Amino acid sequence: MRVMVLVKSTPETEQAASPSEQVIAEMMEFNEELVDAGVMVDGDGLAPSSNGARVRWENGDIRVIDGPFTESKELVAGYWVWEVKSLEEAIEYAKRIPNPEGEDWEVEIRPFVQPEDFGEALTPELQAKNDELRARERAQHPQD
Repeated sequence: MRVMVLVKSTPETEQAASPSEQVIAEMMEFNEELVDAGVMVDGDGLAPSSNGARVRWENGDIRVIDGPFTESKELVAGYWVWEVKSLEEAIEYAKRIPNPEGEDWEVEIRPFVQPEDFGEALTPELQAKNDELRARERAQHPQD
């Protein structure tokens, strides 16, 4: 099961405050644990919302909204993609995410949608097209 772990923003992450050396070191150690366990597929931090934009579709119109965005608790500051056996295993890993400064923050764990989740709407032709697009994507962006 592949899950995305969304690290929620805090006022500090939205101010682009640099984490302490201790936080960076403990997070690197945790990431190493995930890699060694074969769990971590990808992960990274994101710039504050002041560096971003939203594109909104509403009543047939498309609107671009420049950051920053006001509700930091609703924003994402970073993410991991983990390959785990179950949601419960992902939760157990998430409980071990370092928080050396005792800050209030949260992560959200969401499973990726699988082809079988689409039922009959995903026809064999659409599945073949999806497989082709994934192969092209891997060829354009090979993993190191």
